[in-house]
Amino acid sequence: MTETAKPSNWNAPNIITGVRILATPFFIWMLLADDGRMGALRWAAAVFFVLAIATDAWDGHLARSRGLITDLGKLLDPIADKFLTGGALVGLSLLHELPWWVTIVVLVREIGITVHRLFEARTVVVAAAWMGKLKTVAQSVAIALALFPFPSVLGDWVNWVNIVTMSLAVALTIASGIDYIVNVSRLSVAGPEGSSPNGSGRVPGEDAEG
Repeated sequence: MTETAKPSNWNAPNIITGVRILATPFFIWMLLADDGRMGALRWAAAVFFVLAIATDAWDGHLARSRGLITDLGKLLDPIADKFLTGGALVGLSLLHELPWWVTIVVLVREIGITVHRLFEARTVVVAAAWMGKLKTVAQSVAIALALFPFPSVLGDWVNWVNIVTMSLAVALTIASGIDYIVNVSRLSVAGPEGSSPNGSGRVPGEDAEG
C-alpha cells in the first residue's frame, strides 16, 4: 500500500499564515500611530484586522479541504491568531480605550491554553469545541467594533454596543477556558486508556487552530 506523501511546509495556507504574522506589527503601528485621533490610520488598522481575521478562517479551510495540514501550520496558526488579537488588545489598552485587566485576562487564558495544546498535541488529539469556536467569533467581533471609530461617526451610543460585545467576549473567553481545563482534568483522571467526556477519546478544545 502506497503511503500518502506529506504536504510541503511551503504551501498556500502556511504562506498566508506567515504573511499575517509578518504584517501584524504594521497593524499595531497603524493603531498606535493614530494615537486615538480616529483618523485614516485608525480606519486602516481596523480594516486590516478584519481582513486578517478573514484570511485566518480562509487558510484554515484551505488547509483542511486540500489536505495541506502540516506540523508547521499547526504551530504557526495559533501564534498568528494570538499575535493579532493580542496586539489589538494591548494597543487598545495603551490608548486607554480598553481596561488593562480585560487584556490581561484574555492574554493569560489564550497563551496558557495555546501553549498547553501545543505540548499535549503529541499525545492527545484536541477536538474542536463549540464554546471555543463561539469565543473566537465573539472576540473577533468585539475587537473589530472596538477598532473601528464608529462612535465618532454614529454617536456615543456605539460605545455601549462595544461594552456589551467586549463583555460577552471576555465572559466566553473565561468560560471556554474553564471548560477546557475541566475536560483535560477529566481525561487525566480517566488515564491514557480512558475515554474523554465526549466519548470520542479526544479532548474538546479550542477552535481547532491549524
